[in-house]
Amino acid sequence: MNILVLMHAREEHPGRFREFLAEDGHSWTPVELNAGETPPPLDGFDALWVMGGPMDVWEEDAHPWLAAEKALIREAVAERGMPYLGLCLGHQLLAEALGGTVGKAARPEIGVCDVRLTEEGATGVLFDGLPEVFPALQWHGAEVKTMPAGAFCAATSPDCAVQAMRWGNRAHTVQFHVEIEDDTVANWAAIPTYAASLKAALGDEGVAILQRDCEARMAAFAAMAERVYINWLQSAAQP
Repeated sequence: MNILVLMHAREEHPGRFREFLAEDGHSWTPVELNAGETPPPLDGFDALWVMGGPMDVWEEDAHPWLAAEKALIREAVAERGMPYLGLCLGHQLLAEALGGTVGKAARPEIGVCDVRLTEEGATGVLFDGLPEVFPALQWHGAEVKTMPAGAFCAATSPDCAVQAMRWGNRAHTVQFHVEIEDDTVANWAAIPTYAASLKAALGDEGVAILQRDCEARMAAFAAMAERVYINWLQSAAQP
């Protein structure tokens, strides 16, 4: 496969998924929208991945390219039926691109928090092989308020009703992060917006606390990432 990957911060790349893609011989083309890069036409790509980022979906005045990105997502998923994977901001962007709504979360989720699969998630493709409840890295202050028509909620948590979403057979999104690597926390903590939210949630020692919590679960995070990656590939092969 040749995957188009839309990025919103250089530090927020496909992470651990990169090694899986390389092992399987898949290629991916990154586009750093925040750096002024323009996505190429979708022709020639087999799938679209949209990563996280420090901006919010409604900040089109500050980031004018968001409007074109939403249009591209809508074209890829709704018009072309391309396989899609959205992480964090990519989850929210799919919801808004297809007619859902996104807004400020009543309580931001920052840290390692439990996620619970819904019946849809437990019986669907993306989370096959995962337990009903599992810990995941969260780092967001916005959330999907209403899902677009035709979408299904695949996972939830006490502070975020829509933790994962499926639209059609081949578009999957998660609010949490499955791509985490050993250096993810340190890299993201260097982004001012993330650093501020981390300090507000966990205090002056937030980086050390989050790094410790992630290190303790890194083996489980890696196994989850591989399982989700394999499952996503299976969904991508569906008509």
